Amino acid sequence: MAYAIIEAGGTQLRVEPGRFYDINRLPVEPDEQVTIDQVLLVENEGEVSIGQPLVEGASISATVISHLRGKKVIVYKMRPKKKYRKKRGHRQELTRLMIDSISVGGKTLGSEATAQPAAPSEPASAAGSEEE
Repeated sequence: MAYAIIEAGGTQLRVEPGRFYDINRLPVEPDEQVTIDQVLLVENEGEVSIGQPLVEGASISATVISHLRGKKVIVYKMRPKKKYRKKRGHRQELTRLMIDSISVGGKTLGSEATAQPAAPSEPASAAGSEEE
């Protein structure tokens, strides 16, 4: 299975074709295609390409599924014996991306169609019962 390490939304993450990831909010509408060129590493069946700092000619194509908000984080500040207490919450704005494919130098390493297994043919037990 091919994977890549990319930089998107100020963070680095490992991505694989056919999976979705939540990253910091991107200024893109839902159901639009996004191309990410900030690829730091690409691995395909044991062959590793490491960028210095980026891999030449590598890109990730993804589809924006939706925009959402992350889990609430509570920030609580307190000074003992001073009657000072502050409680604040924060929810990060996120974008959910579906990774379609990884390409290096014009060659597509992994795509959503190749990542999913093919539909199985008829079961062997059903074929054997018809012959009898």
